[in-house]
Parts: sequence; structure tokens; C-alpha cells
Amino acid sequence: MKMQESAENYLEAIHILQQTNGSVRSIDVAHYTGFSKPSISRAVGLLRDNGYVSIDDNGLLYLTESGLQIAENIYERHTVLTNLLVQIGVAPDTAQEDACRIEHVISQQTFDCIKAYARQHAAADGV
Repeated sequence: MKMQESAENYLEAIHILQQTNGSVRSIDVAHYTGFSKPSISRAVGLLRDNGYVSIDDNGLLYLTESGLQIAENIYERHTVLTNLLVQIGVAPDTAQEDACRIEHVISQQTFDCIKAYARQHAAADGV
């Protein structure tokens, strides 16, 4: 099943916030993404209904196993693509924005080749 880009972005945001803050509430996701609290609440509800997020009695968000898998995949795509774009001379802010768009539409095969290419060139450059 192909997930919508916005859902992937929300899962990625929850993952990043969990890594940096330990716990995540919907308001944290709203601040991080710049979307309104009602928009985030609706999205989180849909993610919960589809089994990607759980919410405890205190309102803390947790990625389920399937949600974490998607979030980690998108985050890896984002970081690899951002780093590669910066390495070839794209300004960091532009690289971040472009990687965020590319990460959702690129095929797994193309991403795997880009990742291998980036690793090969990082090793050759001594990075």
C-alpha cells in the first residue's frame, strides 16, 4: 500500500522528535511541522486508526512497529538524499527541502543505487 506523503512526513516527525525529546505529544508535532494542532490531531487519529501510532492515557504518541519501519525508511531516505545533495554543491536549506520532496517519490531501486553511490564516494573521499 502506498502511503500519502503527508502521513510519511508525520511519522518521520514523530520519529525525529522521539529521538531528540524522548516523548512526543501532538502539539510537539504541530510545532515541528508548522501545521495547526487540529490538523495534526486529525492526522494522528488517522495514523492511529491505521495502526501506525498509539496514544497513551497521557496523550503521548508512540510509533507502532509498522509506523517505526516507515518512519525509519523515510528518515534514511531524507538524510542520504540531503547529504548527497549537499556534497554535490546544493545549499543545505535547499538540499533539505528537495530531499523532503524526493524521498516520497523515488523508487526503492533508485534509492538503493543512490545510497551505494554515496557510500562509494564517501569511502573514496575518506569520509
